Amino acid sequence: MQLAQARIESGDRVVLAIDDDPRQARRLEGVESVHALALTALDRKVGLAALTKEWPGDARIDAVALSDQGRLLAPLDHPDPAHLLVTGTGLTHLGSAEGRDKMHRQMNEADQSEQPLTDSMKMFRKGLDGGKPAPGDFGVQPEWFYKGDGGIVMAPGEALRMPHFALDGGEEPEVAGLYLIDNDGVPRRIGYALGNEFSDHVTERENYLYLAHSKLRACSFGPTLLLDELPEDIQGTSRIRRGDEVLWEKPFISGEANMCHSLANLEAHHFKYAQFCRPGDIHVHFFGTATLSFSDGISAQPGDEFEIDAKPFALPLRNPLAKDATAPVPSVKPL
Repeated sequence: MQLAQARIESGDRVVLAIDDDPRQARRLEGVESVHALALTALDRKVGLAALTKEWPGDARIDAVALSDQGRLLAPLDHPDPAHLLVTGTGLTHLGSAEGRDKMHRQMNEADQSEQPLTDSMKMFRKGLDGGKPAPGDFGVQPEWFYKGDGGIVMAPGEALRMPHFALDGGEEPEVAGLYLIDNDGVPRRIGYALGNEFSDHVTERENYLYLAHSKLRACSFGPTLLLDELPEDIQGTSRIRRGDEVLWEKPFISGEANMCHSLANLEAHHFKYAQFCRPGDIHVHFFGTATLSFSDGISAQPGDEFEIDAKPFALPLRNPLAKDATAPVPSVKPL
């Protein structure tokens, strides 16, 4: 079972339930957001998937056509974007350290005669050794980063915009976990979505301490939200289209079978912080990737389109790349 949100031709927001065929999505009556549906599930003390199955509504809508028309929205949002937090983890997938390690070796090769392990490779090896603890235990901490609040989330089909000062705008094909904090401060996983975490890899390559800067960018996830358990082995494709041509294409993998951390460990190390358990907040947490076009020497340009596709997600995630016009240096004035 998957959910999607859209704005139809009348201007109304709708919630769609997708079983197998996205061309036969079922419109849920009387509800305009997955957020509202999730709150109802909490109030009724039932699972979201069970509630969706019994929710009234027989009208069928072609979600593929809505995607082609640019009418699909992010599959989860919050009425107040400040109460949606976007974060992520890195170096979590088998093979994910290779590109990062190469990047940092190139940066420091002039003064590394003995080529010691980079911090990236050390972190990756720690994950291999202790990233999948027994249930109820903390494993090794993953790399963690903050991206922004709901204001940085672009809908499927909407442009991922590079700030005018950005040095790069590169895709990061990932799976994201989507969560709602209940009234008792307990994180409740709503489901999973495909995501393009989108980062500035040239800025990161300049100095690893610029990682935080490189992550303060837009992102996109969806178009659908998977309510079922995430398969252990996800096989997908990430590609960049330039005009009518495919500029770059490569398989990407996710799921715990392809990771050096368990999802439970990544979740535990995020939600161990009390400030991330504020009732009513929504969290979108990216789980990381091992596949980047940047690692293959590709530099995406404004007008290119990123496309990420993987089963079991019913629809691909597509976003063009754009760049903001030059803006003046911010000037802070005394009050």
